[in-house]
Amino acid sequence: MFIDETTIFVKAGDGGNGCFSYERLKYKPKGKPDGGDGGRGGHIYVIGSRQIHTLQDIAYHQQYKAERGAHGKGSNKAGRSGEDITIKVPLGTVIYDKDSGDLLIDCLQEETPVIIAKGGRGGRGNGTLVSSRNPNPDHSEPGKPGEEKNLRLVLKMLADVGLVGRPNAGKSTFLSKISKARPKIADYPFTTTSPNLGIVKMAGGYDSFIVADIPGLIEDCHKGKGLGIRFLRHIERTKILAILVEATSTDPLADADILLNELAHYSQELVSKPKCFILSKSDLLPSDSHLKLPQDWLTMSAATGEGIDTVLKRLYSMVVSVKEENE
Repeated sequence: MFIDETTIFVKAGDGGNGCFSYERLKYKPKGKPDGGDGGRGGHIYVIGSRQIHTLQDIAYHQQYKAERGAHGKGSNKAGRSGEDITIKVPLGTVIYDKDSGDLLIDCLQEETPVIIAKGGRGGRGNGTLVSSRNPNPDHSEPGKPGEEKNLRLVLKMLADVGLVGRPNAGKSTFLSKISKARPKIADYPFTTTSPNLGIVKMAGGYDSFIVADIPGLIEDCHKGKGLGIRFLRHIERTKILAILVEATSTDPLADADILLNELAHYSQELVSKPKCFILSKSDLLPSDSHLKLPQDWLTMSAATGEGIDTVLKRLYSMVVSVKEENE
């Protein structure tokens, strides 16, 4: 099951209490204070991983509580720190404080742990509280409570190219031809019900880019029709968009405008990204077809392979151009 949004509760460990005790030695009725400090409560970390592609496991484990620190002991023995917890999330996960709505973390770097909830500091024992002004403290400190938060996790996939098209535009077939991704393919609308990623390796094997396929868009999907526009978040981070329109369309330009309109309703930043317009399923065009398209449109057939190399070269060059502009 593909889950791209969930809420969890995290509670870092409380600090251990400081110890109140005195040194006990034979022939020494009242020794000096020797209470040890309490241990720190366990932190809760979040770390991005390329090995995870959905929030499914996190959604089924909605509470994370770290261990509290051990209490201090006599003879100036400090309590041990509580064990930390590390939550692995897919790269591209955005974490918000559910109560305040504040953005806390955007997990873009792999294997870089970030503290999401700090463990409480351990309380000081009376041995630590000794000072020149107070050589005999009459108390020890309790441990501080660990942070607790309600978090909202939203996954936004990381890809270079986002495939946008109506249902049955051939996006999944195209992705399966150019990468090792194996999305579900069938001859009916809304076959794709969740995003798919594929890594495209260019000729020579040294250069590559990542393509994201999302469920098809229909007119007024921003109003909730079809599968809606919730999956558009997965192409927000892409560098370019590939707009696919079926060759069997009676008016490809109008269909492309409908797609752009739906993108605009979701985000002006998204619709302003560089775009490559592609007429898909060109093998279905009759031989005597005189379909007129703008000069910058490409045609291809994922079924026969015709035009795919040209499309990939165009997409790759556009990705490289955007990367160079952002450097």
